[in-house]
Amino acid sequence: RLFQNYPNPFNPETRIRYSLPQTGIVNISIFNLLGQRVRTVVNNEHVPGVYEILWDGTTDAGRAAASGIYLYRLEADNVVHTKKFIIIK
Repeated sequence: RLFQNYPNPFNPETRIRYSLPQTGIVNISIFNLLGQRVRTVVNNEHVPGVYEILWDGTTDAGRAAASGIYLYRLEADNVVHTKKFIIIK
């Protein structure tokens, strides 16, 4: 399960919560509305439980992401969940 981030909209950082019913590889990535990957924030194996990560609004290159609407996507065990959020500067 992927929960809505908090706060939303946000500046300068937001929290993303998710839960897993079984052990598996988890990938959470941030995308712009053009479908371009902006940042991969999680990419490793997790045991069952509830998790929370903090995203500071930076790209994989270390630059601040521009204001706008973004999508974050969780992929785990052939399940994909996507949510939307807004960065305001």
